[in-house]
Amino acid sequence: MKTFIRNISTIAMLSGVLLTSCKKDFLNTAPSNQASSALTWSDPNLSEAFVTELYNGLHNGELDQENMDCITDNALYNFGKQNIMEANISPSNLGWVNNTYEWNEMYARIRSANLALEQLAVSKLDKALVSRLIGETHFMRAYFYNQLLRYYGGVPLVKSTYTLTSPDYTFARNTYAECVDFIASELDAANLALTGLNQGKGRATSDAATALKIRVLLYAASKLHTPAGVASLSSLNKGTTPFKNPELLGYTTTDYGTTGHDARWQQVYDLAKAFLLKGGYGYALNLSAPASAADGFTNYQNSYLSRNGGENEIIFARYFSNSKDEGGAWYGRNNCTNGYHGWTSSEPTQNVVDDYEALDGTGKAAKFDWSNAAQAAAPYANRDPRFYASILYDGASWKPRTADGAGIDPYNEIQMGTYQTGSAGSAVTYFGLDTRNGPIENWNGTRTGYAIRKFMDPNPAIVDQNTRSEVPSPLIRYTEVVFNFVEACLELNKEDEARTWLNKIRFRSGMPAITDAGDALLQRYRNERNVEMIFEEQRFYDTRRWMIAPTTLGNKAKIIKITGTLKPGKTVNVYRYNTDNYAYTYTVQEIDPGIENRTWDDKIYFPPISRDEINKNNKLIQNPGY
Repeated sequence: MKTFIRNISTIAMLSGVLLTSCKKDFLNTAPSNQASSALTWSDPNLSEAFVTELYNGLHNGELDQENMDCITDNALYNFGKQNIMEANISPSNLGWVNNTYEWNEMYARIRSANLALEQLAVSKLDKALVSRLIGETHFMRAYFYNQLLRYYGGVPLVKSTYTLTSPDYTFARNTYAECVDFIASELDAANLALTGLNQGKGRATSDAATALKIRVLLYAASKLHTPAGVASLSSLNKGTTPFKNPELLGYTTTDYGTTGHDARWQQVYDLAKAFLLKGGYGYALNLSAPASAADGFTNYQNSYLSRNGGENEIIFARYFSNSKDEGGAWYGRNNCTNGYHGWTSSEPTQNVVDDYEALDGTGKAAKFDWSNAAQAAAPYANRDPRFYASILYDGASWKPRTADGAGIDPYNEIQMGTYQTGSAGSAVTYFGLDTRNGPIENWNGTRTGYAIRKFMDPNPAIVDQNTRSEVPSPLIRYTEVVFNFVEACLELNKEDEARTWLNKIRFRSGMPAITDAGDALLQRYRNERNVEMIFEEQRFYDTRRWMIAPTTLGNKAKIIKITGTLKPGKTVNVYRYNTDNYAYTYTVQEIDPGIENRTWDDKIYFPPISRDEINKNNKLIQNPGY
């Protein structure tokens, strides 16, 4: 041991001699893998690369393993309970928070945006390039702030970078109104700087700035952020005293314009209508009558695959290439069924399946009804074409099976049930390939009886388990602007306009016109928005801002159990969905106890800020209920 210590001491002494004999410039050696600040902002390519890196803050958009719809009534996550759905979240236990809403992640990107704006303001580079980069940076800073705002409520508005001489590194939360105004001003600045410039796929544009502003103003006008909405939550401060800072959650007065809250809705209406009338976006929204069911399916699939004209739906998106450098475009592997060696990570619930309307064969559509014997006997027949394009259900046609499944299912149909094979009277039980009892990777089969089809590339040559998807993640699409306009129309009692634009969306998907009025029209709109934009990070925010979360997000997750019993005289050696051979039974029930125990608590309207952030910044005020 003494020899070992002596040898270390000798090495240390020699190292000291070597260091002191080196040139003093050694400590000032520039890293070979990094560009200096001076070089970055004097070189056009490096400046653009710095701004481009901001887009990495988008991560995979909605196309992630754990979809945001898993914290709504639309879906559940296969690999563990969601604390937010169990109402177990707290400042010390935030549960799952998507990285595009995570406090530190967003503020790190905001700091980079602040740095870019400071440097670009004094840049000597080409003016057109600088203008574009400034516009993109304003947009991205607004995007990141809106992610924080719609999740937490008012947040600190940090508009410049810290320095070593900064007197204070702590910031108080700005009011909700101040945050809305700042984000809107950022988007105005982006719009001005980007006017007339074509940035190419995946980059911010003036149209993206306008569309995002419409979204921000829509949220601001919504019930949750009105004085009445805020007041209804004011007593959430751990059930004791009223929350003393309601201004962090929304507006506290009605002095916004001369007509109160209508002024905010009027702003949304005016901005959205101008955007829609300008044209240049949208896909198959000019039909005067419903498309056929087949065309409706194709139209909807094209709109979310961004192909064959559907790319005109995209205003702002996260794009992918089939490259290891584009980590995260594993949507197919994450969400295809276990019978295809997928993970079935985010699973649609029976709740959302029931939201797809049923067609009666006479050109009319209505809510699906399990008490209707004909519908209950064939629940997947004659449904909204978007259902077939969005959900993988029992008996649905899909891609060729992998080698180990091809002999078991040569027909390439989704098997979500328990069936019989052999002969009636001496049949044996057969568990479907895509169930948790199936012969292929049964540990990650669906718990709900469904899997996601939307955003899955249907190309049979693509083997989802080992191929990255190139389907873009639409962060803002034209149809959302249409919906936002429709909602503003409903709030302003312009029902004729609302129906006209709502029916454009329905006609595209092969659905008949809506003729409802009043509250019935409002409910049809809300349902339409959900099924059209499923898995696009809308539902969680919509149900909260409408303040209907107790009866939506708080609902127990419903699932379906499917059994196929051989009919008398029938013999089947290799199972296939066939109503001639089988009598099918569909049983709807709540998710098995212990898998997920969903409950609603009003504190979830505004999730908590991390305890670590509160401890680091004594000026932060925690959200009510925590």
